[in-house]
Amino acid sequence: MIIAGEASGDLHGAGVVRELKAADPECMIYGIGGEKMQAEGMELIYNIRELAFMGFLEVLQHLPLIRSVERTLKVLLKVRRPDLVLLIDYPGFNLRFARAVRKAGIKVVYYISPQVWAWNRGRVKKMKGLIDRMLVVFPFEVEIYQKEGIPVDFVGHPLLEELTEPQGRKEFCVRYGLDPEKPVLGLFPGSRRQEVERLFPVMIGAARLLARTMGVQTVVGVSSILEHEFMRSFLRDDFPVQLIQHATYDCMKNADVAIVTSGTATLETGCFRTPMIVVYKTSSLTYAIGRLLVRIKNIGLVNIVAGRAVVPEILQWSVTPQRLAGEAGKLFSDPDARRRMSGELSIVRDRLGTPGASGRVAKVILETAMQQTP
Repeated sequence: MIIAGEASGDLHGAGVVRELKAADPECMIYGIGGEKMQAEGMELIYNIRELAFMGFLEVLQHLPLIRSVERTLKVLLKVRRPDLVLLIDYPGFNLRFARAVRKAGIKVVYYISPQVWAWNRGRVKKMKGLIDRMLVVFPFEVEIYQKEGIPVDFVGHPLLEELTEPQGRKEFCVRYGLDPEKPVLGLFPGSRRQEVERLFPVMIGAARLLARTMGVQTVVGVSSILEHEFMRSFLRDDFPVQLIQHATYDCMKNADVAIVTSGTATLETGCFRTPMIVVYKTSSLTYAIGRLLVRIKNIGLVNIVAGRAVVPEILQWSVTPQRLAGEAGKLFSDPDARRRMSGELSIVRDRLGTPGASGRVAKVILETAMQQTP
């Protein structure tokens, strides 16, 4: 059984499903995932679209659904009894479900660690006894789990095996009707409907200002799990905006400047060394609670991995069209600043390990599933 609750989990989980099927074609895999995991041979009990919400208030509003999903999965633990459960990220749900898995006497492997280094390192102590193996994607996470005696492996980041060679600038512009001589702004509003609803209108507002004042062209990297019409509902058609789905890396690579919702997308953009601005906005309650709990200076993964503030972060009430347009405008008007930022971003890819994370995860899963329970 595999539990992945977000678009990034579906992407990374698909690689694991593919490698498991290659190593053992008879392996039965089912659980929560998306179209990518399903395409590799996983049976979906629930689609991640049903669980793609975020924030403390939002979780409270969806508690009946969450409890229903948990009950169904607990029944499956008894009826279908998997040899092992793989939990991918999604800590609010997965750490709670891990207790039910452990109670059922089934092995647990956790892939892509909860960000305990950001929220609460004391949470690691509670994981001891719940997790058979923790598989982390950042090298600095290893020590955190070793200190608590939790078996841990650094497997590298799966992004490195998913990064495809993007289209060149000329081909990209021809394909989407852009002028290669004019600047391009890339917008990456995220994969959750809630974050898109909060951030995309502001991003579009900033793009509108930049189009009027600097002749900037706008492309939007649309998540594969979001409907095209949902994204188009935010547009007024008062200036050209290209909504591009299934070619996010082409957008990231060929944008001169990007505005990116905090999350995995900042790492992806960083791997292409594209100058960017990281943005994040949530409900007032979620933000207030988060301010009390977060223990790190930066929230953008790209800055966390780099170990310093390489790109600007604009948060919560500061996220306005004027502020985003102002920050992006500085980068558009200063080629030297863009080059400096691009050069500093080169450290990000180097710190993510080597390609092949999915194969290493599959190997650990099969080895752990074969081991006798003490």
